[in-house]
Amino acid sequence: MEGTILMHTNVAIIGSGPAGLTAALYAARANLEPLVIRGLQPGGLIATTSEVENYPGFVDGIGGFDLADNMEKQAARFGAQFMDALIEKVDFNQRPFVLTTDGGETVTADTLIVSTGASPRKLGVPGEEHLANRGVSYCATCDGFFFRGKDVVVVGGGNSALDEGLFLTRYVNSLTIIHRRDTLRADPVLQERAFTNEKVRFVWDSMVEEILGENTVTEVRIRNLKTNEVTSLKVDGVFPYVGHIPNTSLFTGLLDLDENGYIIADERTRTKIPGVFAAGDVVDHVYRQAITAAGEGCKAAMEAVWFLAEQEHAAKKSQAIIEEPVTTLGSW
Repeated sequence: MEGTILMHTNVAIIGSGPAGLTAALYAARANLEPLVIRGLQPGGLIATTSEVENYPGFVDGIGGFDLADNMEKQAARFGAQFMDALIEKVDFNQRPFVLTTDGGETVTADTLIVSTGASPRKLGVPGEEHLANRGVSYCATCDGFFFRGKDVVVVGGGNSALDEGLFLTRYVNSLTIIHRRDTLRADPVLQERAFTNEKVRFVWDSMVEEILGENTVTEVRIRNLKTNEVTSLKVDGVFPYVGHIPNTSLFTGLLDLDENGYIIADERTRTKIPGVFAAGDVVDHVYRQAITAAGEGCKAAMEAVWFLAEQEHAAKKSQAIIEEPVTTLGSW
């Protein structure tokens, strides 16, 4: 085993979004003292969402960061532990499982819950990478303030595009939503808000073909997918919201993944490896809601609790058989 053994845990949870934090809560309440390894984005993507209005129990809505923070504090109250690290390697060939951090330390775990979530999909167009963090941003909540009084573009037509776009209207001079179709996929309530917001305009049936600028974004080139016409738009920022990619590269060749890279787990969150469970956006590319992720995190934790109980029972039964006295029969 390489590296310094940092600690052992009954339940290791990789990822700290709604799935991971809910799993931590349930595992902690079962007195398993789970370890949550937060990763690059503490709180998950929900922590970057300006307002969450569809999570039950919050009549007036709640900020995404606050929701994640409350979940973490609730899990910590019952004994969940947290670590700020990245897992760079996992070893399922030995038990307990071995997780190696980016610092070279190792954590051993009797069970593992994978809730690594998904990352924003990039447009993949010229200029995007060069101008990342210089006008190209994937988090309106994080960067909206820096675009005060400016003109920006949001690319996409789903809930994230409209929710984050509407958040940006608090700061920007104008917001242009570019969508490759002529209808939106976002919830009707978000569509109504966008259509009635005087700062918002739409460019339909189009895609961003290139992002221009030397040190900051200055312009985007837009191609109409029906006419093939290319136009230019002067802007100061670009916010792509065109889907997500599951964060599963760590598990390639170790767990079964579907054609899009999502972990394959059964309805009880069990993967092909006993004791390894998966929950949240790392398995769900259909619903992708905080509430469904939390529900899966709950299931994964309960499955881990049951798995450990079965392992303990089997170990005790095996020990009892070994220790059972042997009666020697005398000769006739």
